[in-house]
Amino acid sequence: MCGIVGMFEIKAQQESYRKRVFKMAQKLRPRRPDWSGIYVGCRAILAHERLAIVDPESGGQPLKSKDGKLILAVNGEIYNHRELRAQLEGKYEFMTGSDCEVILALYREKGINFIEDLNGIFAFALYDSDKDVYLIAIPVGLLG
Repeated sequence: MCGIVGMFEIKAQQESYRKRVFKMAQKLRPRRPDWSGIYVGCRAILAHERLAIVDPESGGQPLKSKDGKLILAVNGEIYNHRELRAQLEGKYEFMTGSDCEVILALYREKGINFIEDLNGIFAFALYDSDKDVYLIAIPVGLLG
């Protein structure tokens, strides 16, 4: 099972926050992930512990857009990713075969008005470093 840890709106001392997020991500390792990744920016940190199911070769996370300005960590699966990828062909340059990369393409195309386009079971944290904004989606059932 994948796991996500993130910190946003960082104002100072990124290195101490990086260590803290890394330590939190390590607590997810008993889930037996296949891969671990971390993004450290000036204002945000995203760590991801990945269980590789779709695109185990190139779908390591956090995923980034080609320009590196959009960063995404996801737990779950996007069932309609092939259809969405076909619709976005030519509008977004996909870097992986990951089902989750369509989230970056949809965000780039529609802004935050894309969630209803997704069919699947997922939770994600998306950071737009250019605008210094983030979007977190968590299924209602997981909120408690």
